Amino acid sequence: MKITERIDRDVPVFSVEFMPPKDEVGEADLWKAIRRLEPLDPAFASVTYGAGGSSRDRTVRTTARIASDSTLVPMAHLTAVSHTVAELRHVIGEYAAAGVRNVLAVRGDPPGDPLGEWVAHPEGLIYADELVTLVRRLGDFCVGVAAFPYGHPRSPDEDSDLERLVAKVRAGADFAITQLFLEPEGFLRLRDRLAAVGCEAPMLPGIMPLTTLRTLRRGPELSGAPLPPAVVERLERFADDPAAFRAAGMDVTTELCTRLLDEGVRGLHFYTFNRSTATTELVHRLGLGARREAGVA
Repeated sequence: MKITERIDRDVPVFSVEFMPPKDEVGEADLWKAIRRLEPLDPAFASVTYGAGGSSRDRTVRTTARIASDSTLVPMAHLTAVSHTVAELRHVIGEYAAAGVRNVLAVRGDPPGDPLGEWVAHPEGLIYADELVTLVRRLGDFCVGVAAFPYGHPRSPDEDSDLERLVAKVRAGADFAITQLFLEPEGFLRLRDRLAAVGCEAPMLPGIMPLTTLRTLRRGPELSGAPLPPAVVERLERFADDPAAFRAAGMDVTTELCTRLLDEGVRGLHFYTFNRSTATTELVHRLGLGARREAGVA
């Protein structure tokens, strides 16, 4: 099933993102999370692709297993970093052979330093829209792309960043998923600007449950989104009390999600870090799991 079929519904949906496990312990943790989330019927489950293709084989293997051993709709990430076009064709072929028909096509971060200088492979691709075109040419795939509510960290300005997103949609992207953010205004502004130029592809907000001080500080640093002073003031007073921090952080995350849903957002994409507890709690707090378990979806 294509992701567009899953998110084009009358009620909001949610999706989840996993990382390919590095060892047997990680594999067990991942599948424990998958089994806990399965009954909530997320719209899809994406599997990340390490910088420079560092987790390529594990990504292919994990996505293929989700396709064959679970009820989840899998989406595989694919990045252009450090890959020739021939290598990208091979990976896309592996996804097709595994029955994976949903791909998130992103240019990707430089190996070793996500905020470092990006250098294209001499036999590779430069922009994500080129990767979208390649995936489209090689099969009947549903293609997602990345979006940045506050602009890509290496974009000179928001207008240039919007042009890149529009190029990806016009190259054939079916939907977009944003990098994480902690306040809704940037996402809502980008959604309106995208609609104003005639792009109707749905855009899903990337949500990271705020469960630890590290997630508060590290996430925005990598995504380019601002760290809202009000959120910092509200949460950092619990820096020495992990349980209190998690409780307050989950409240903040719930409020962010509620505002987005009230603004008509069609789905929420949760970064799980291969765990299920925080995502499950948010789904129930927001009434998403209850609605879907009751058969409303």
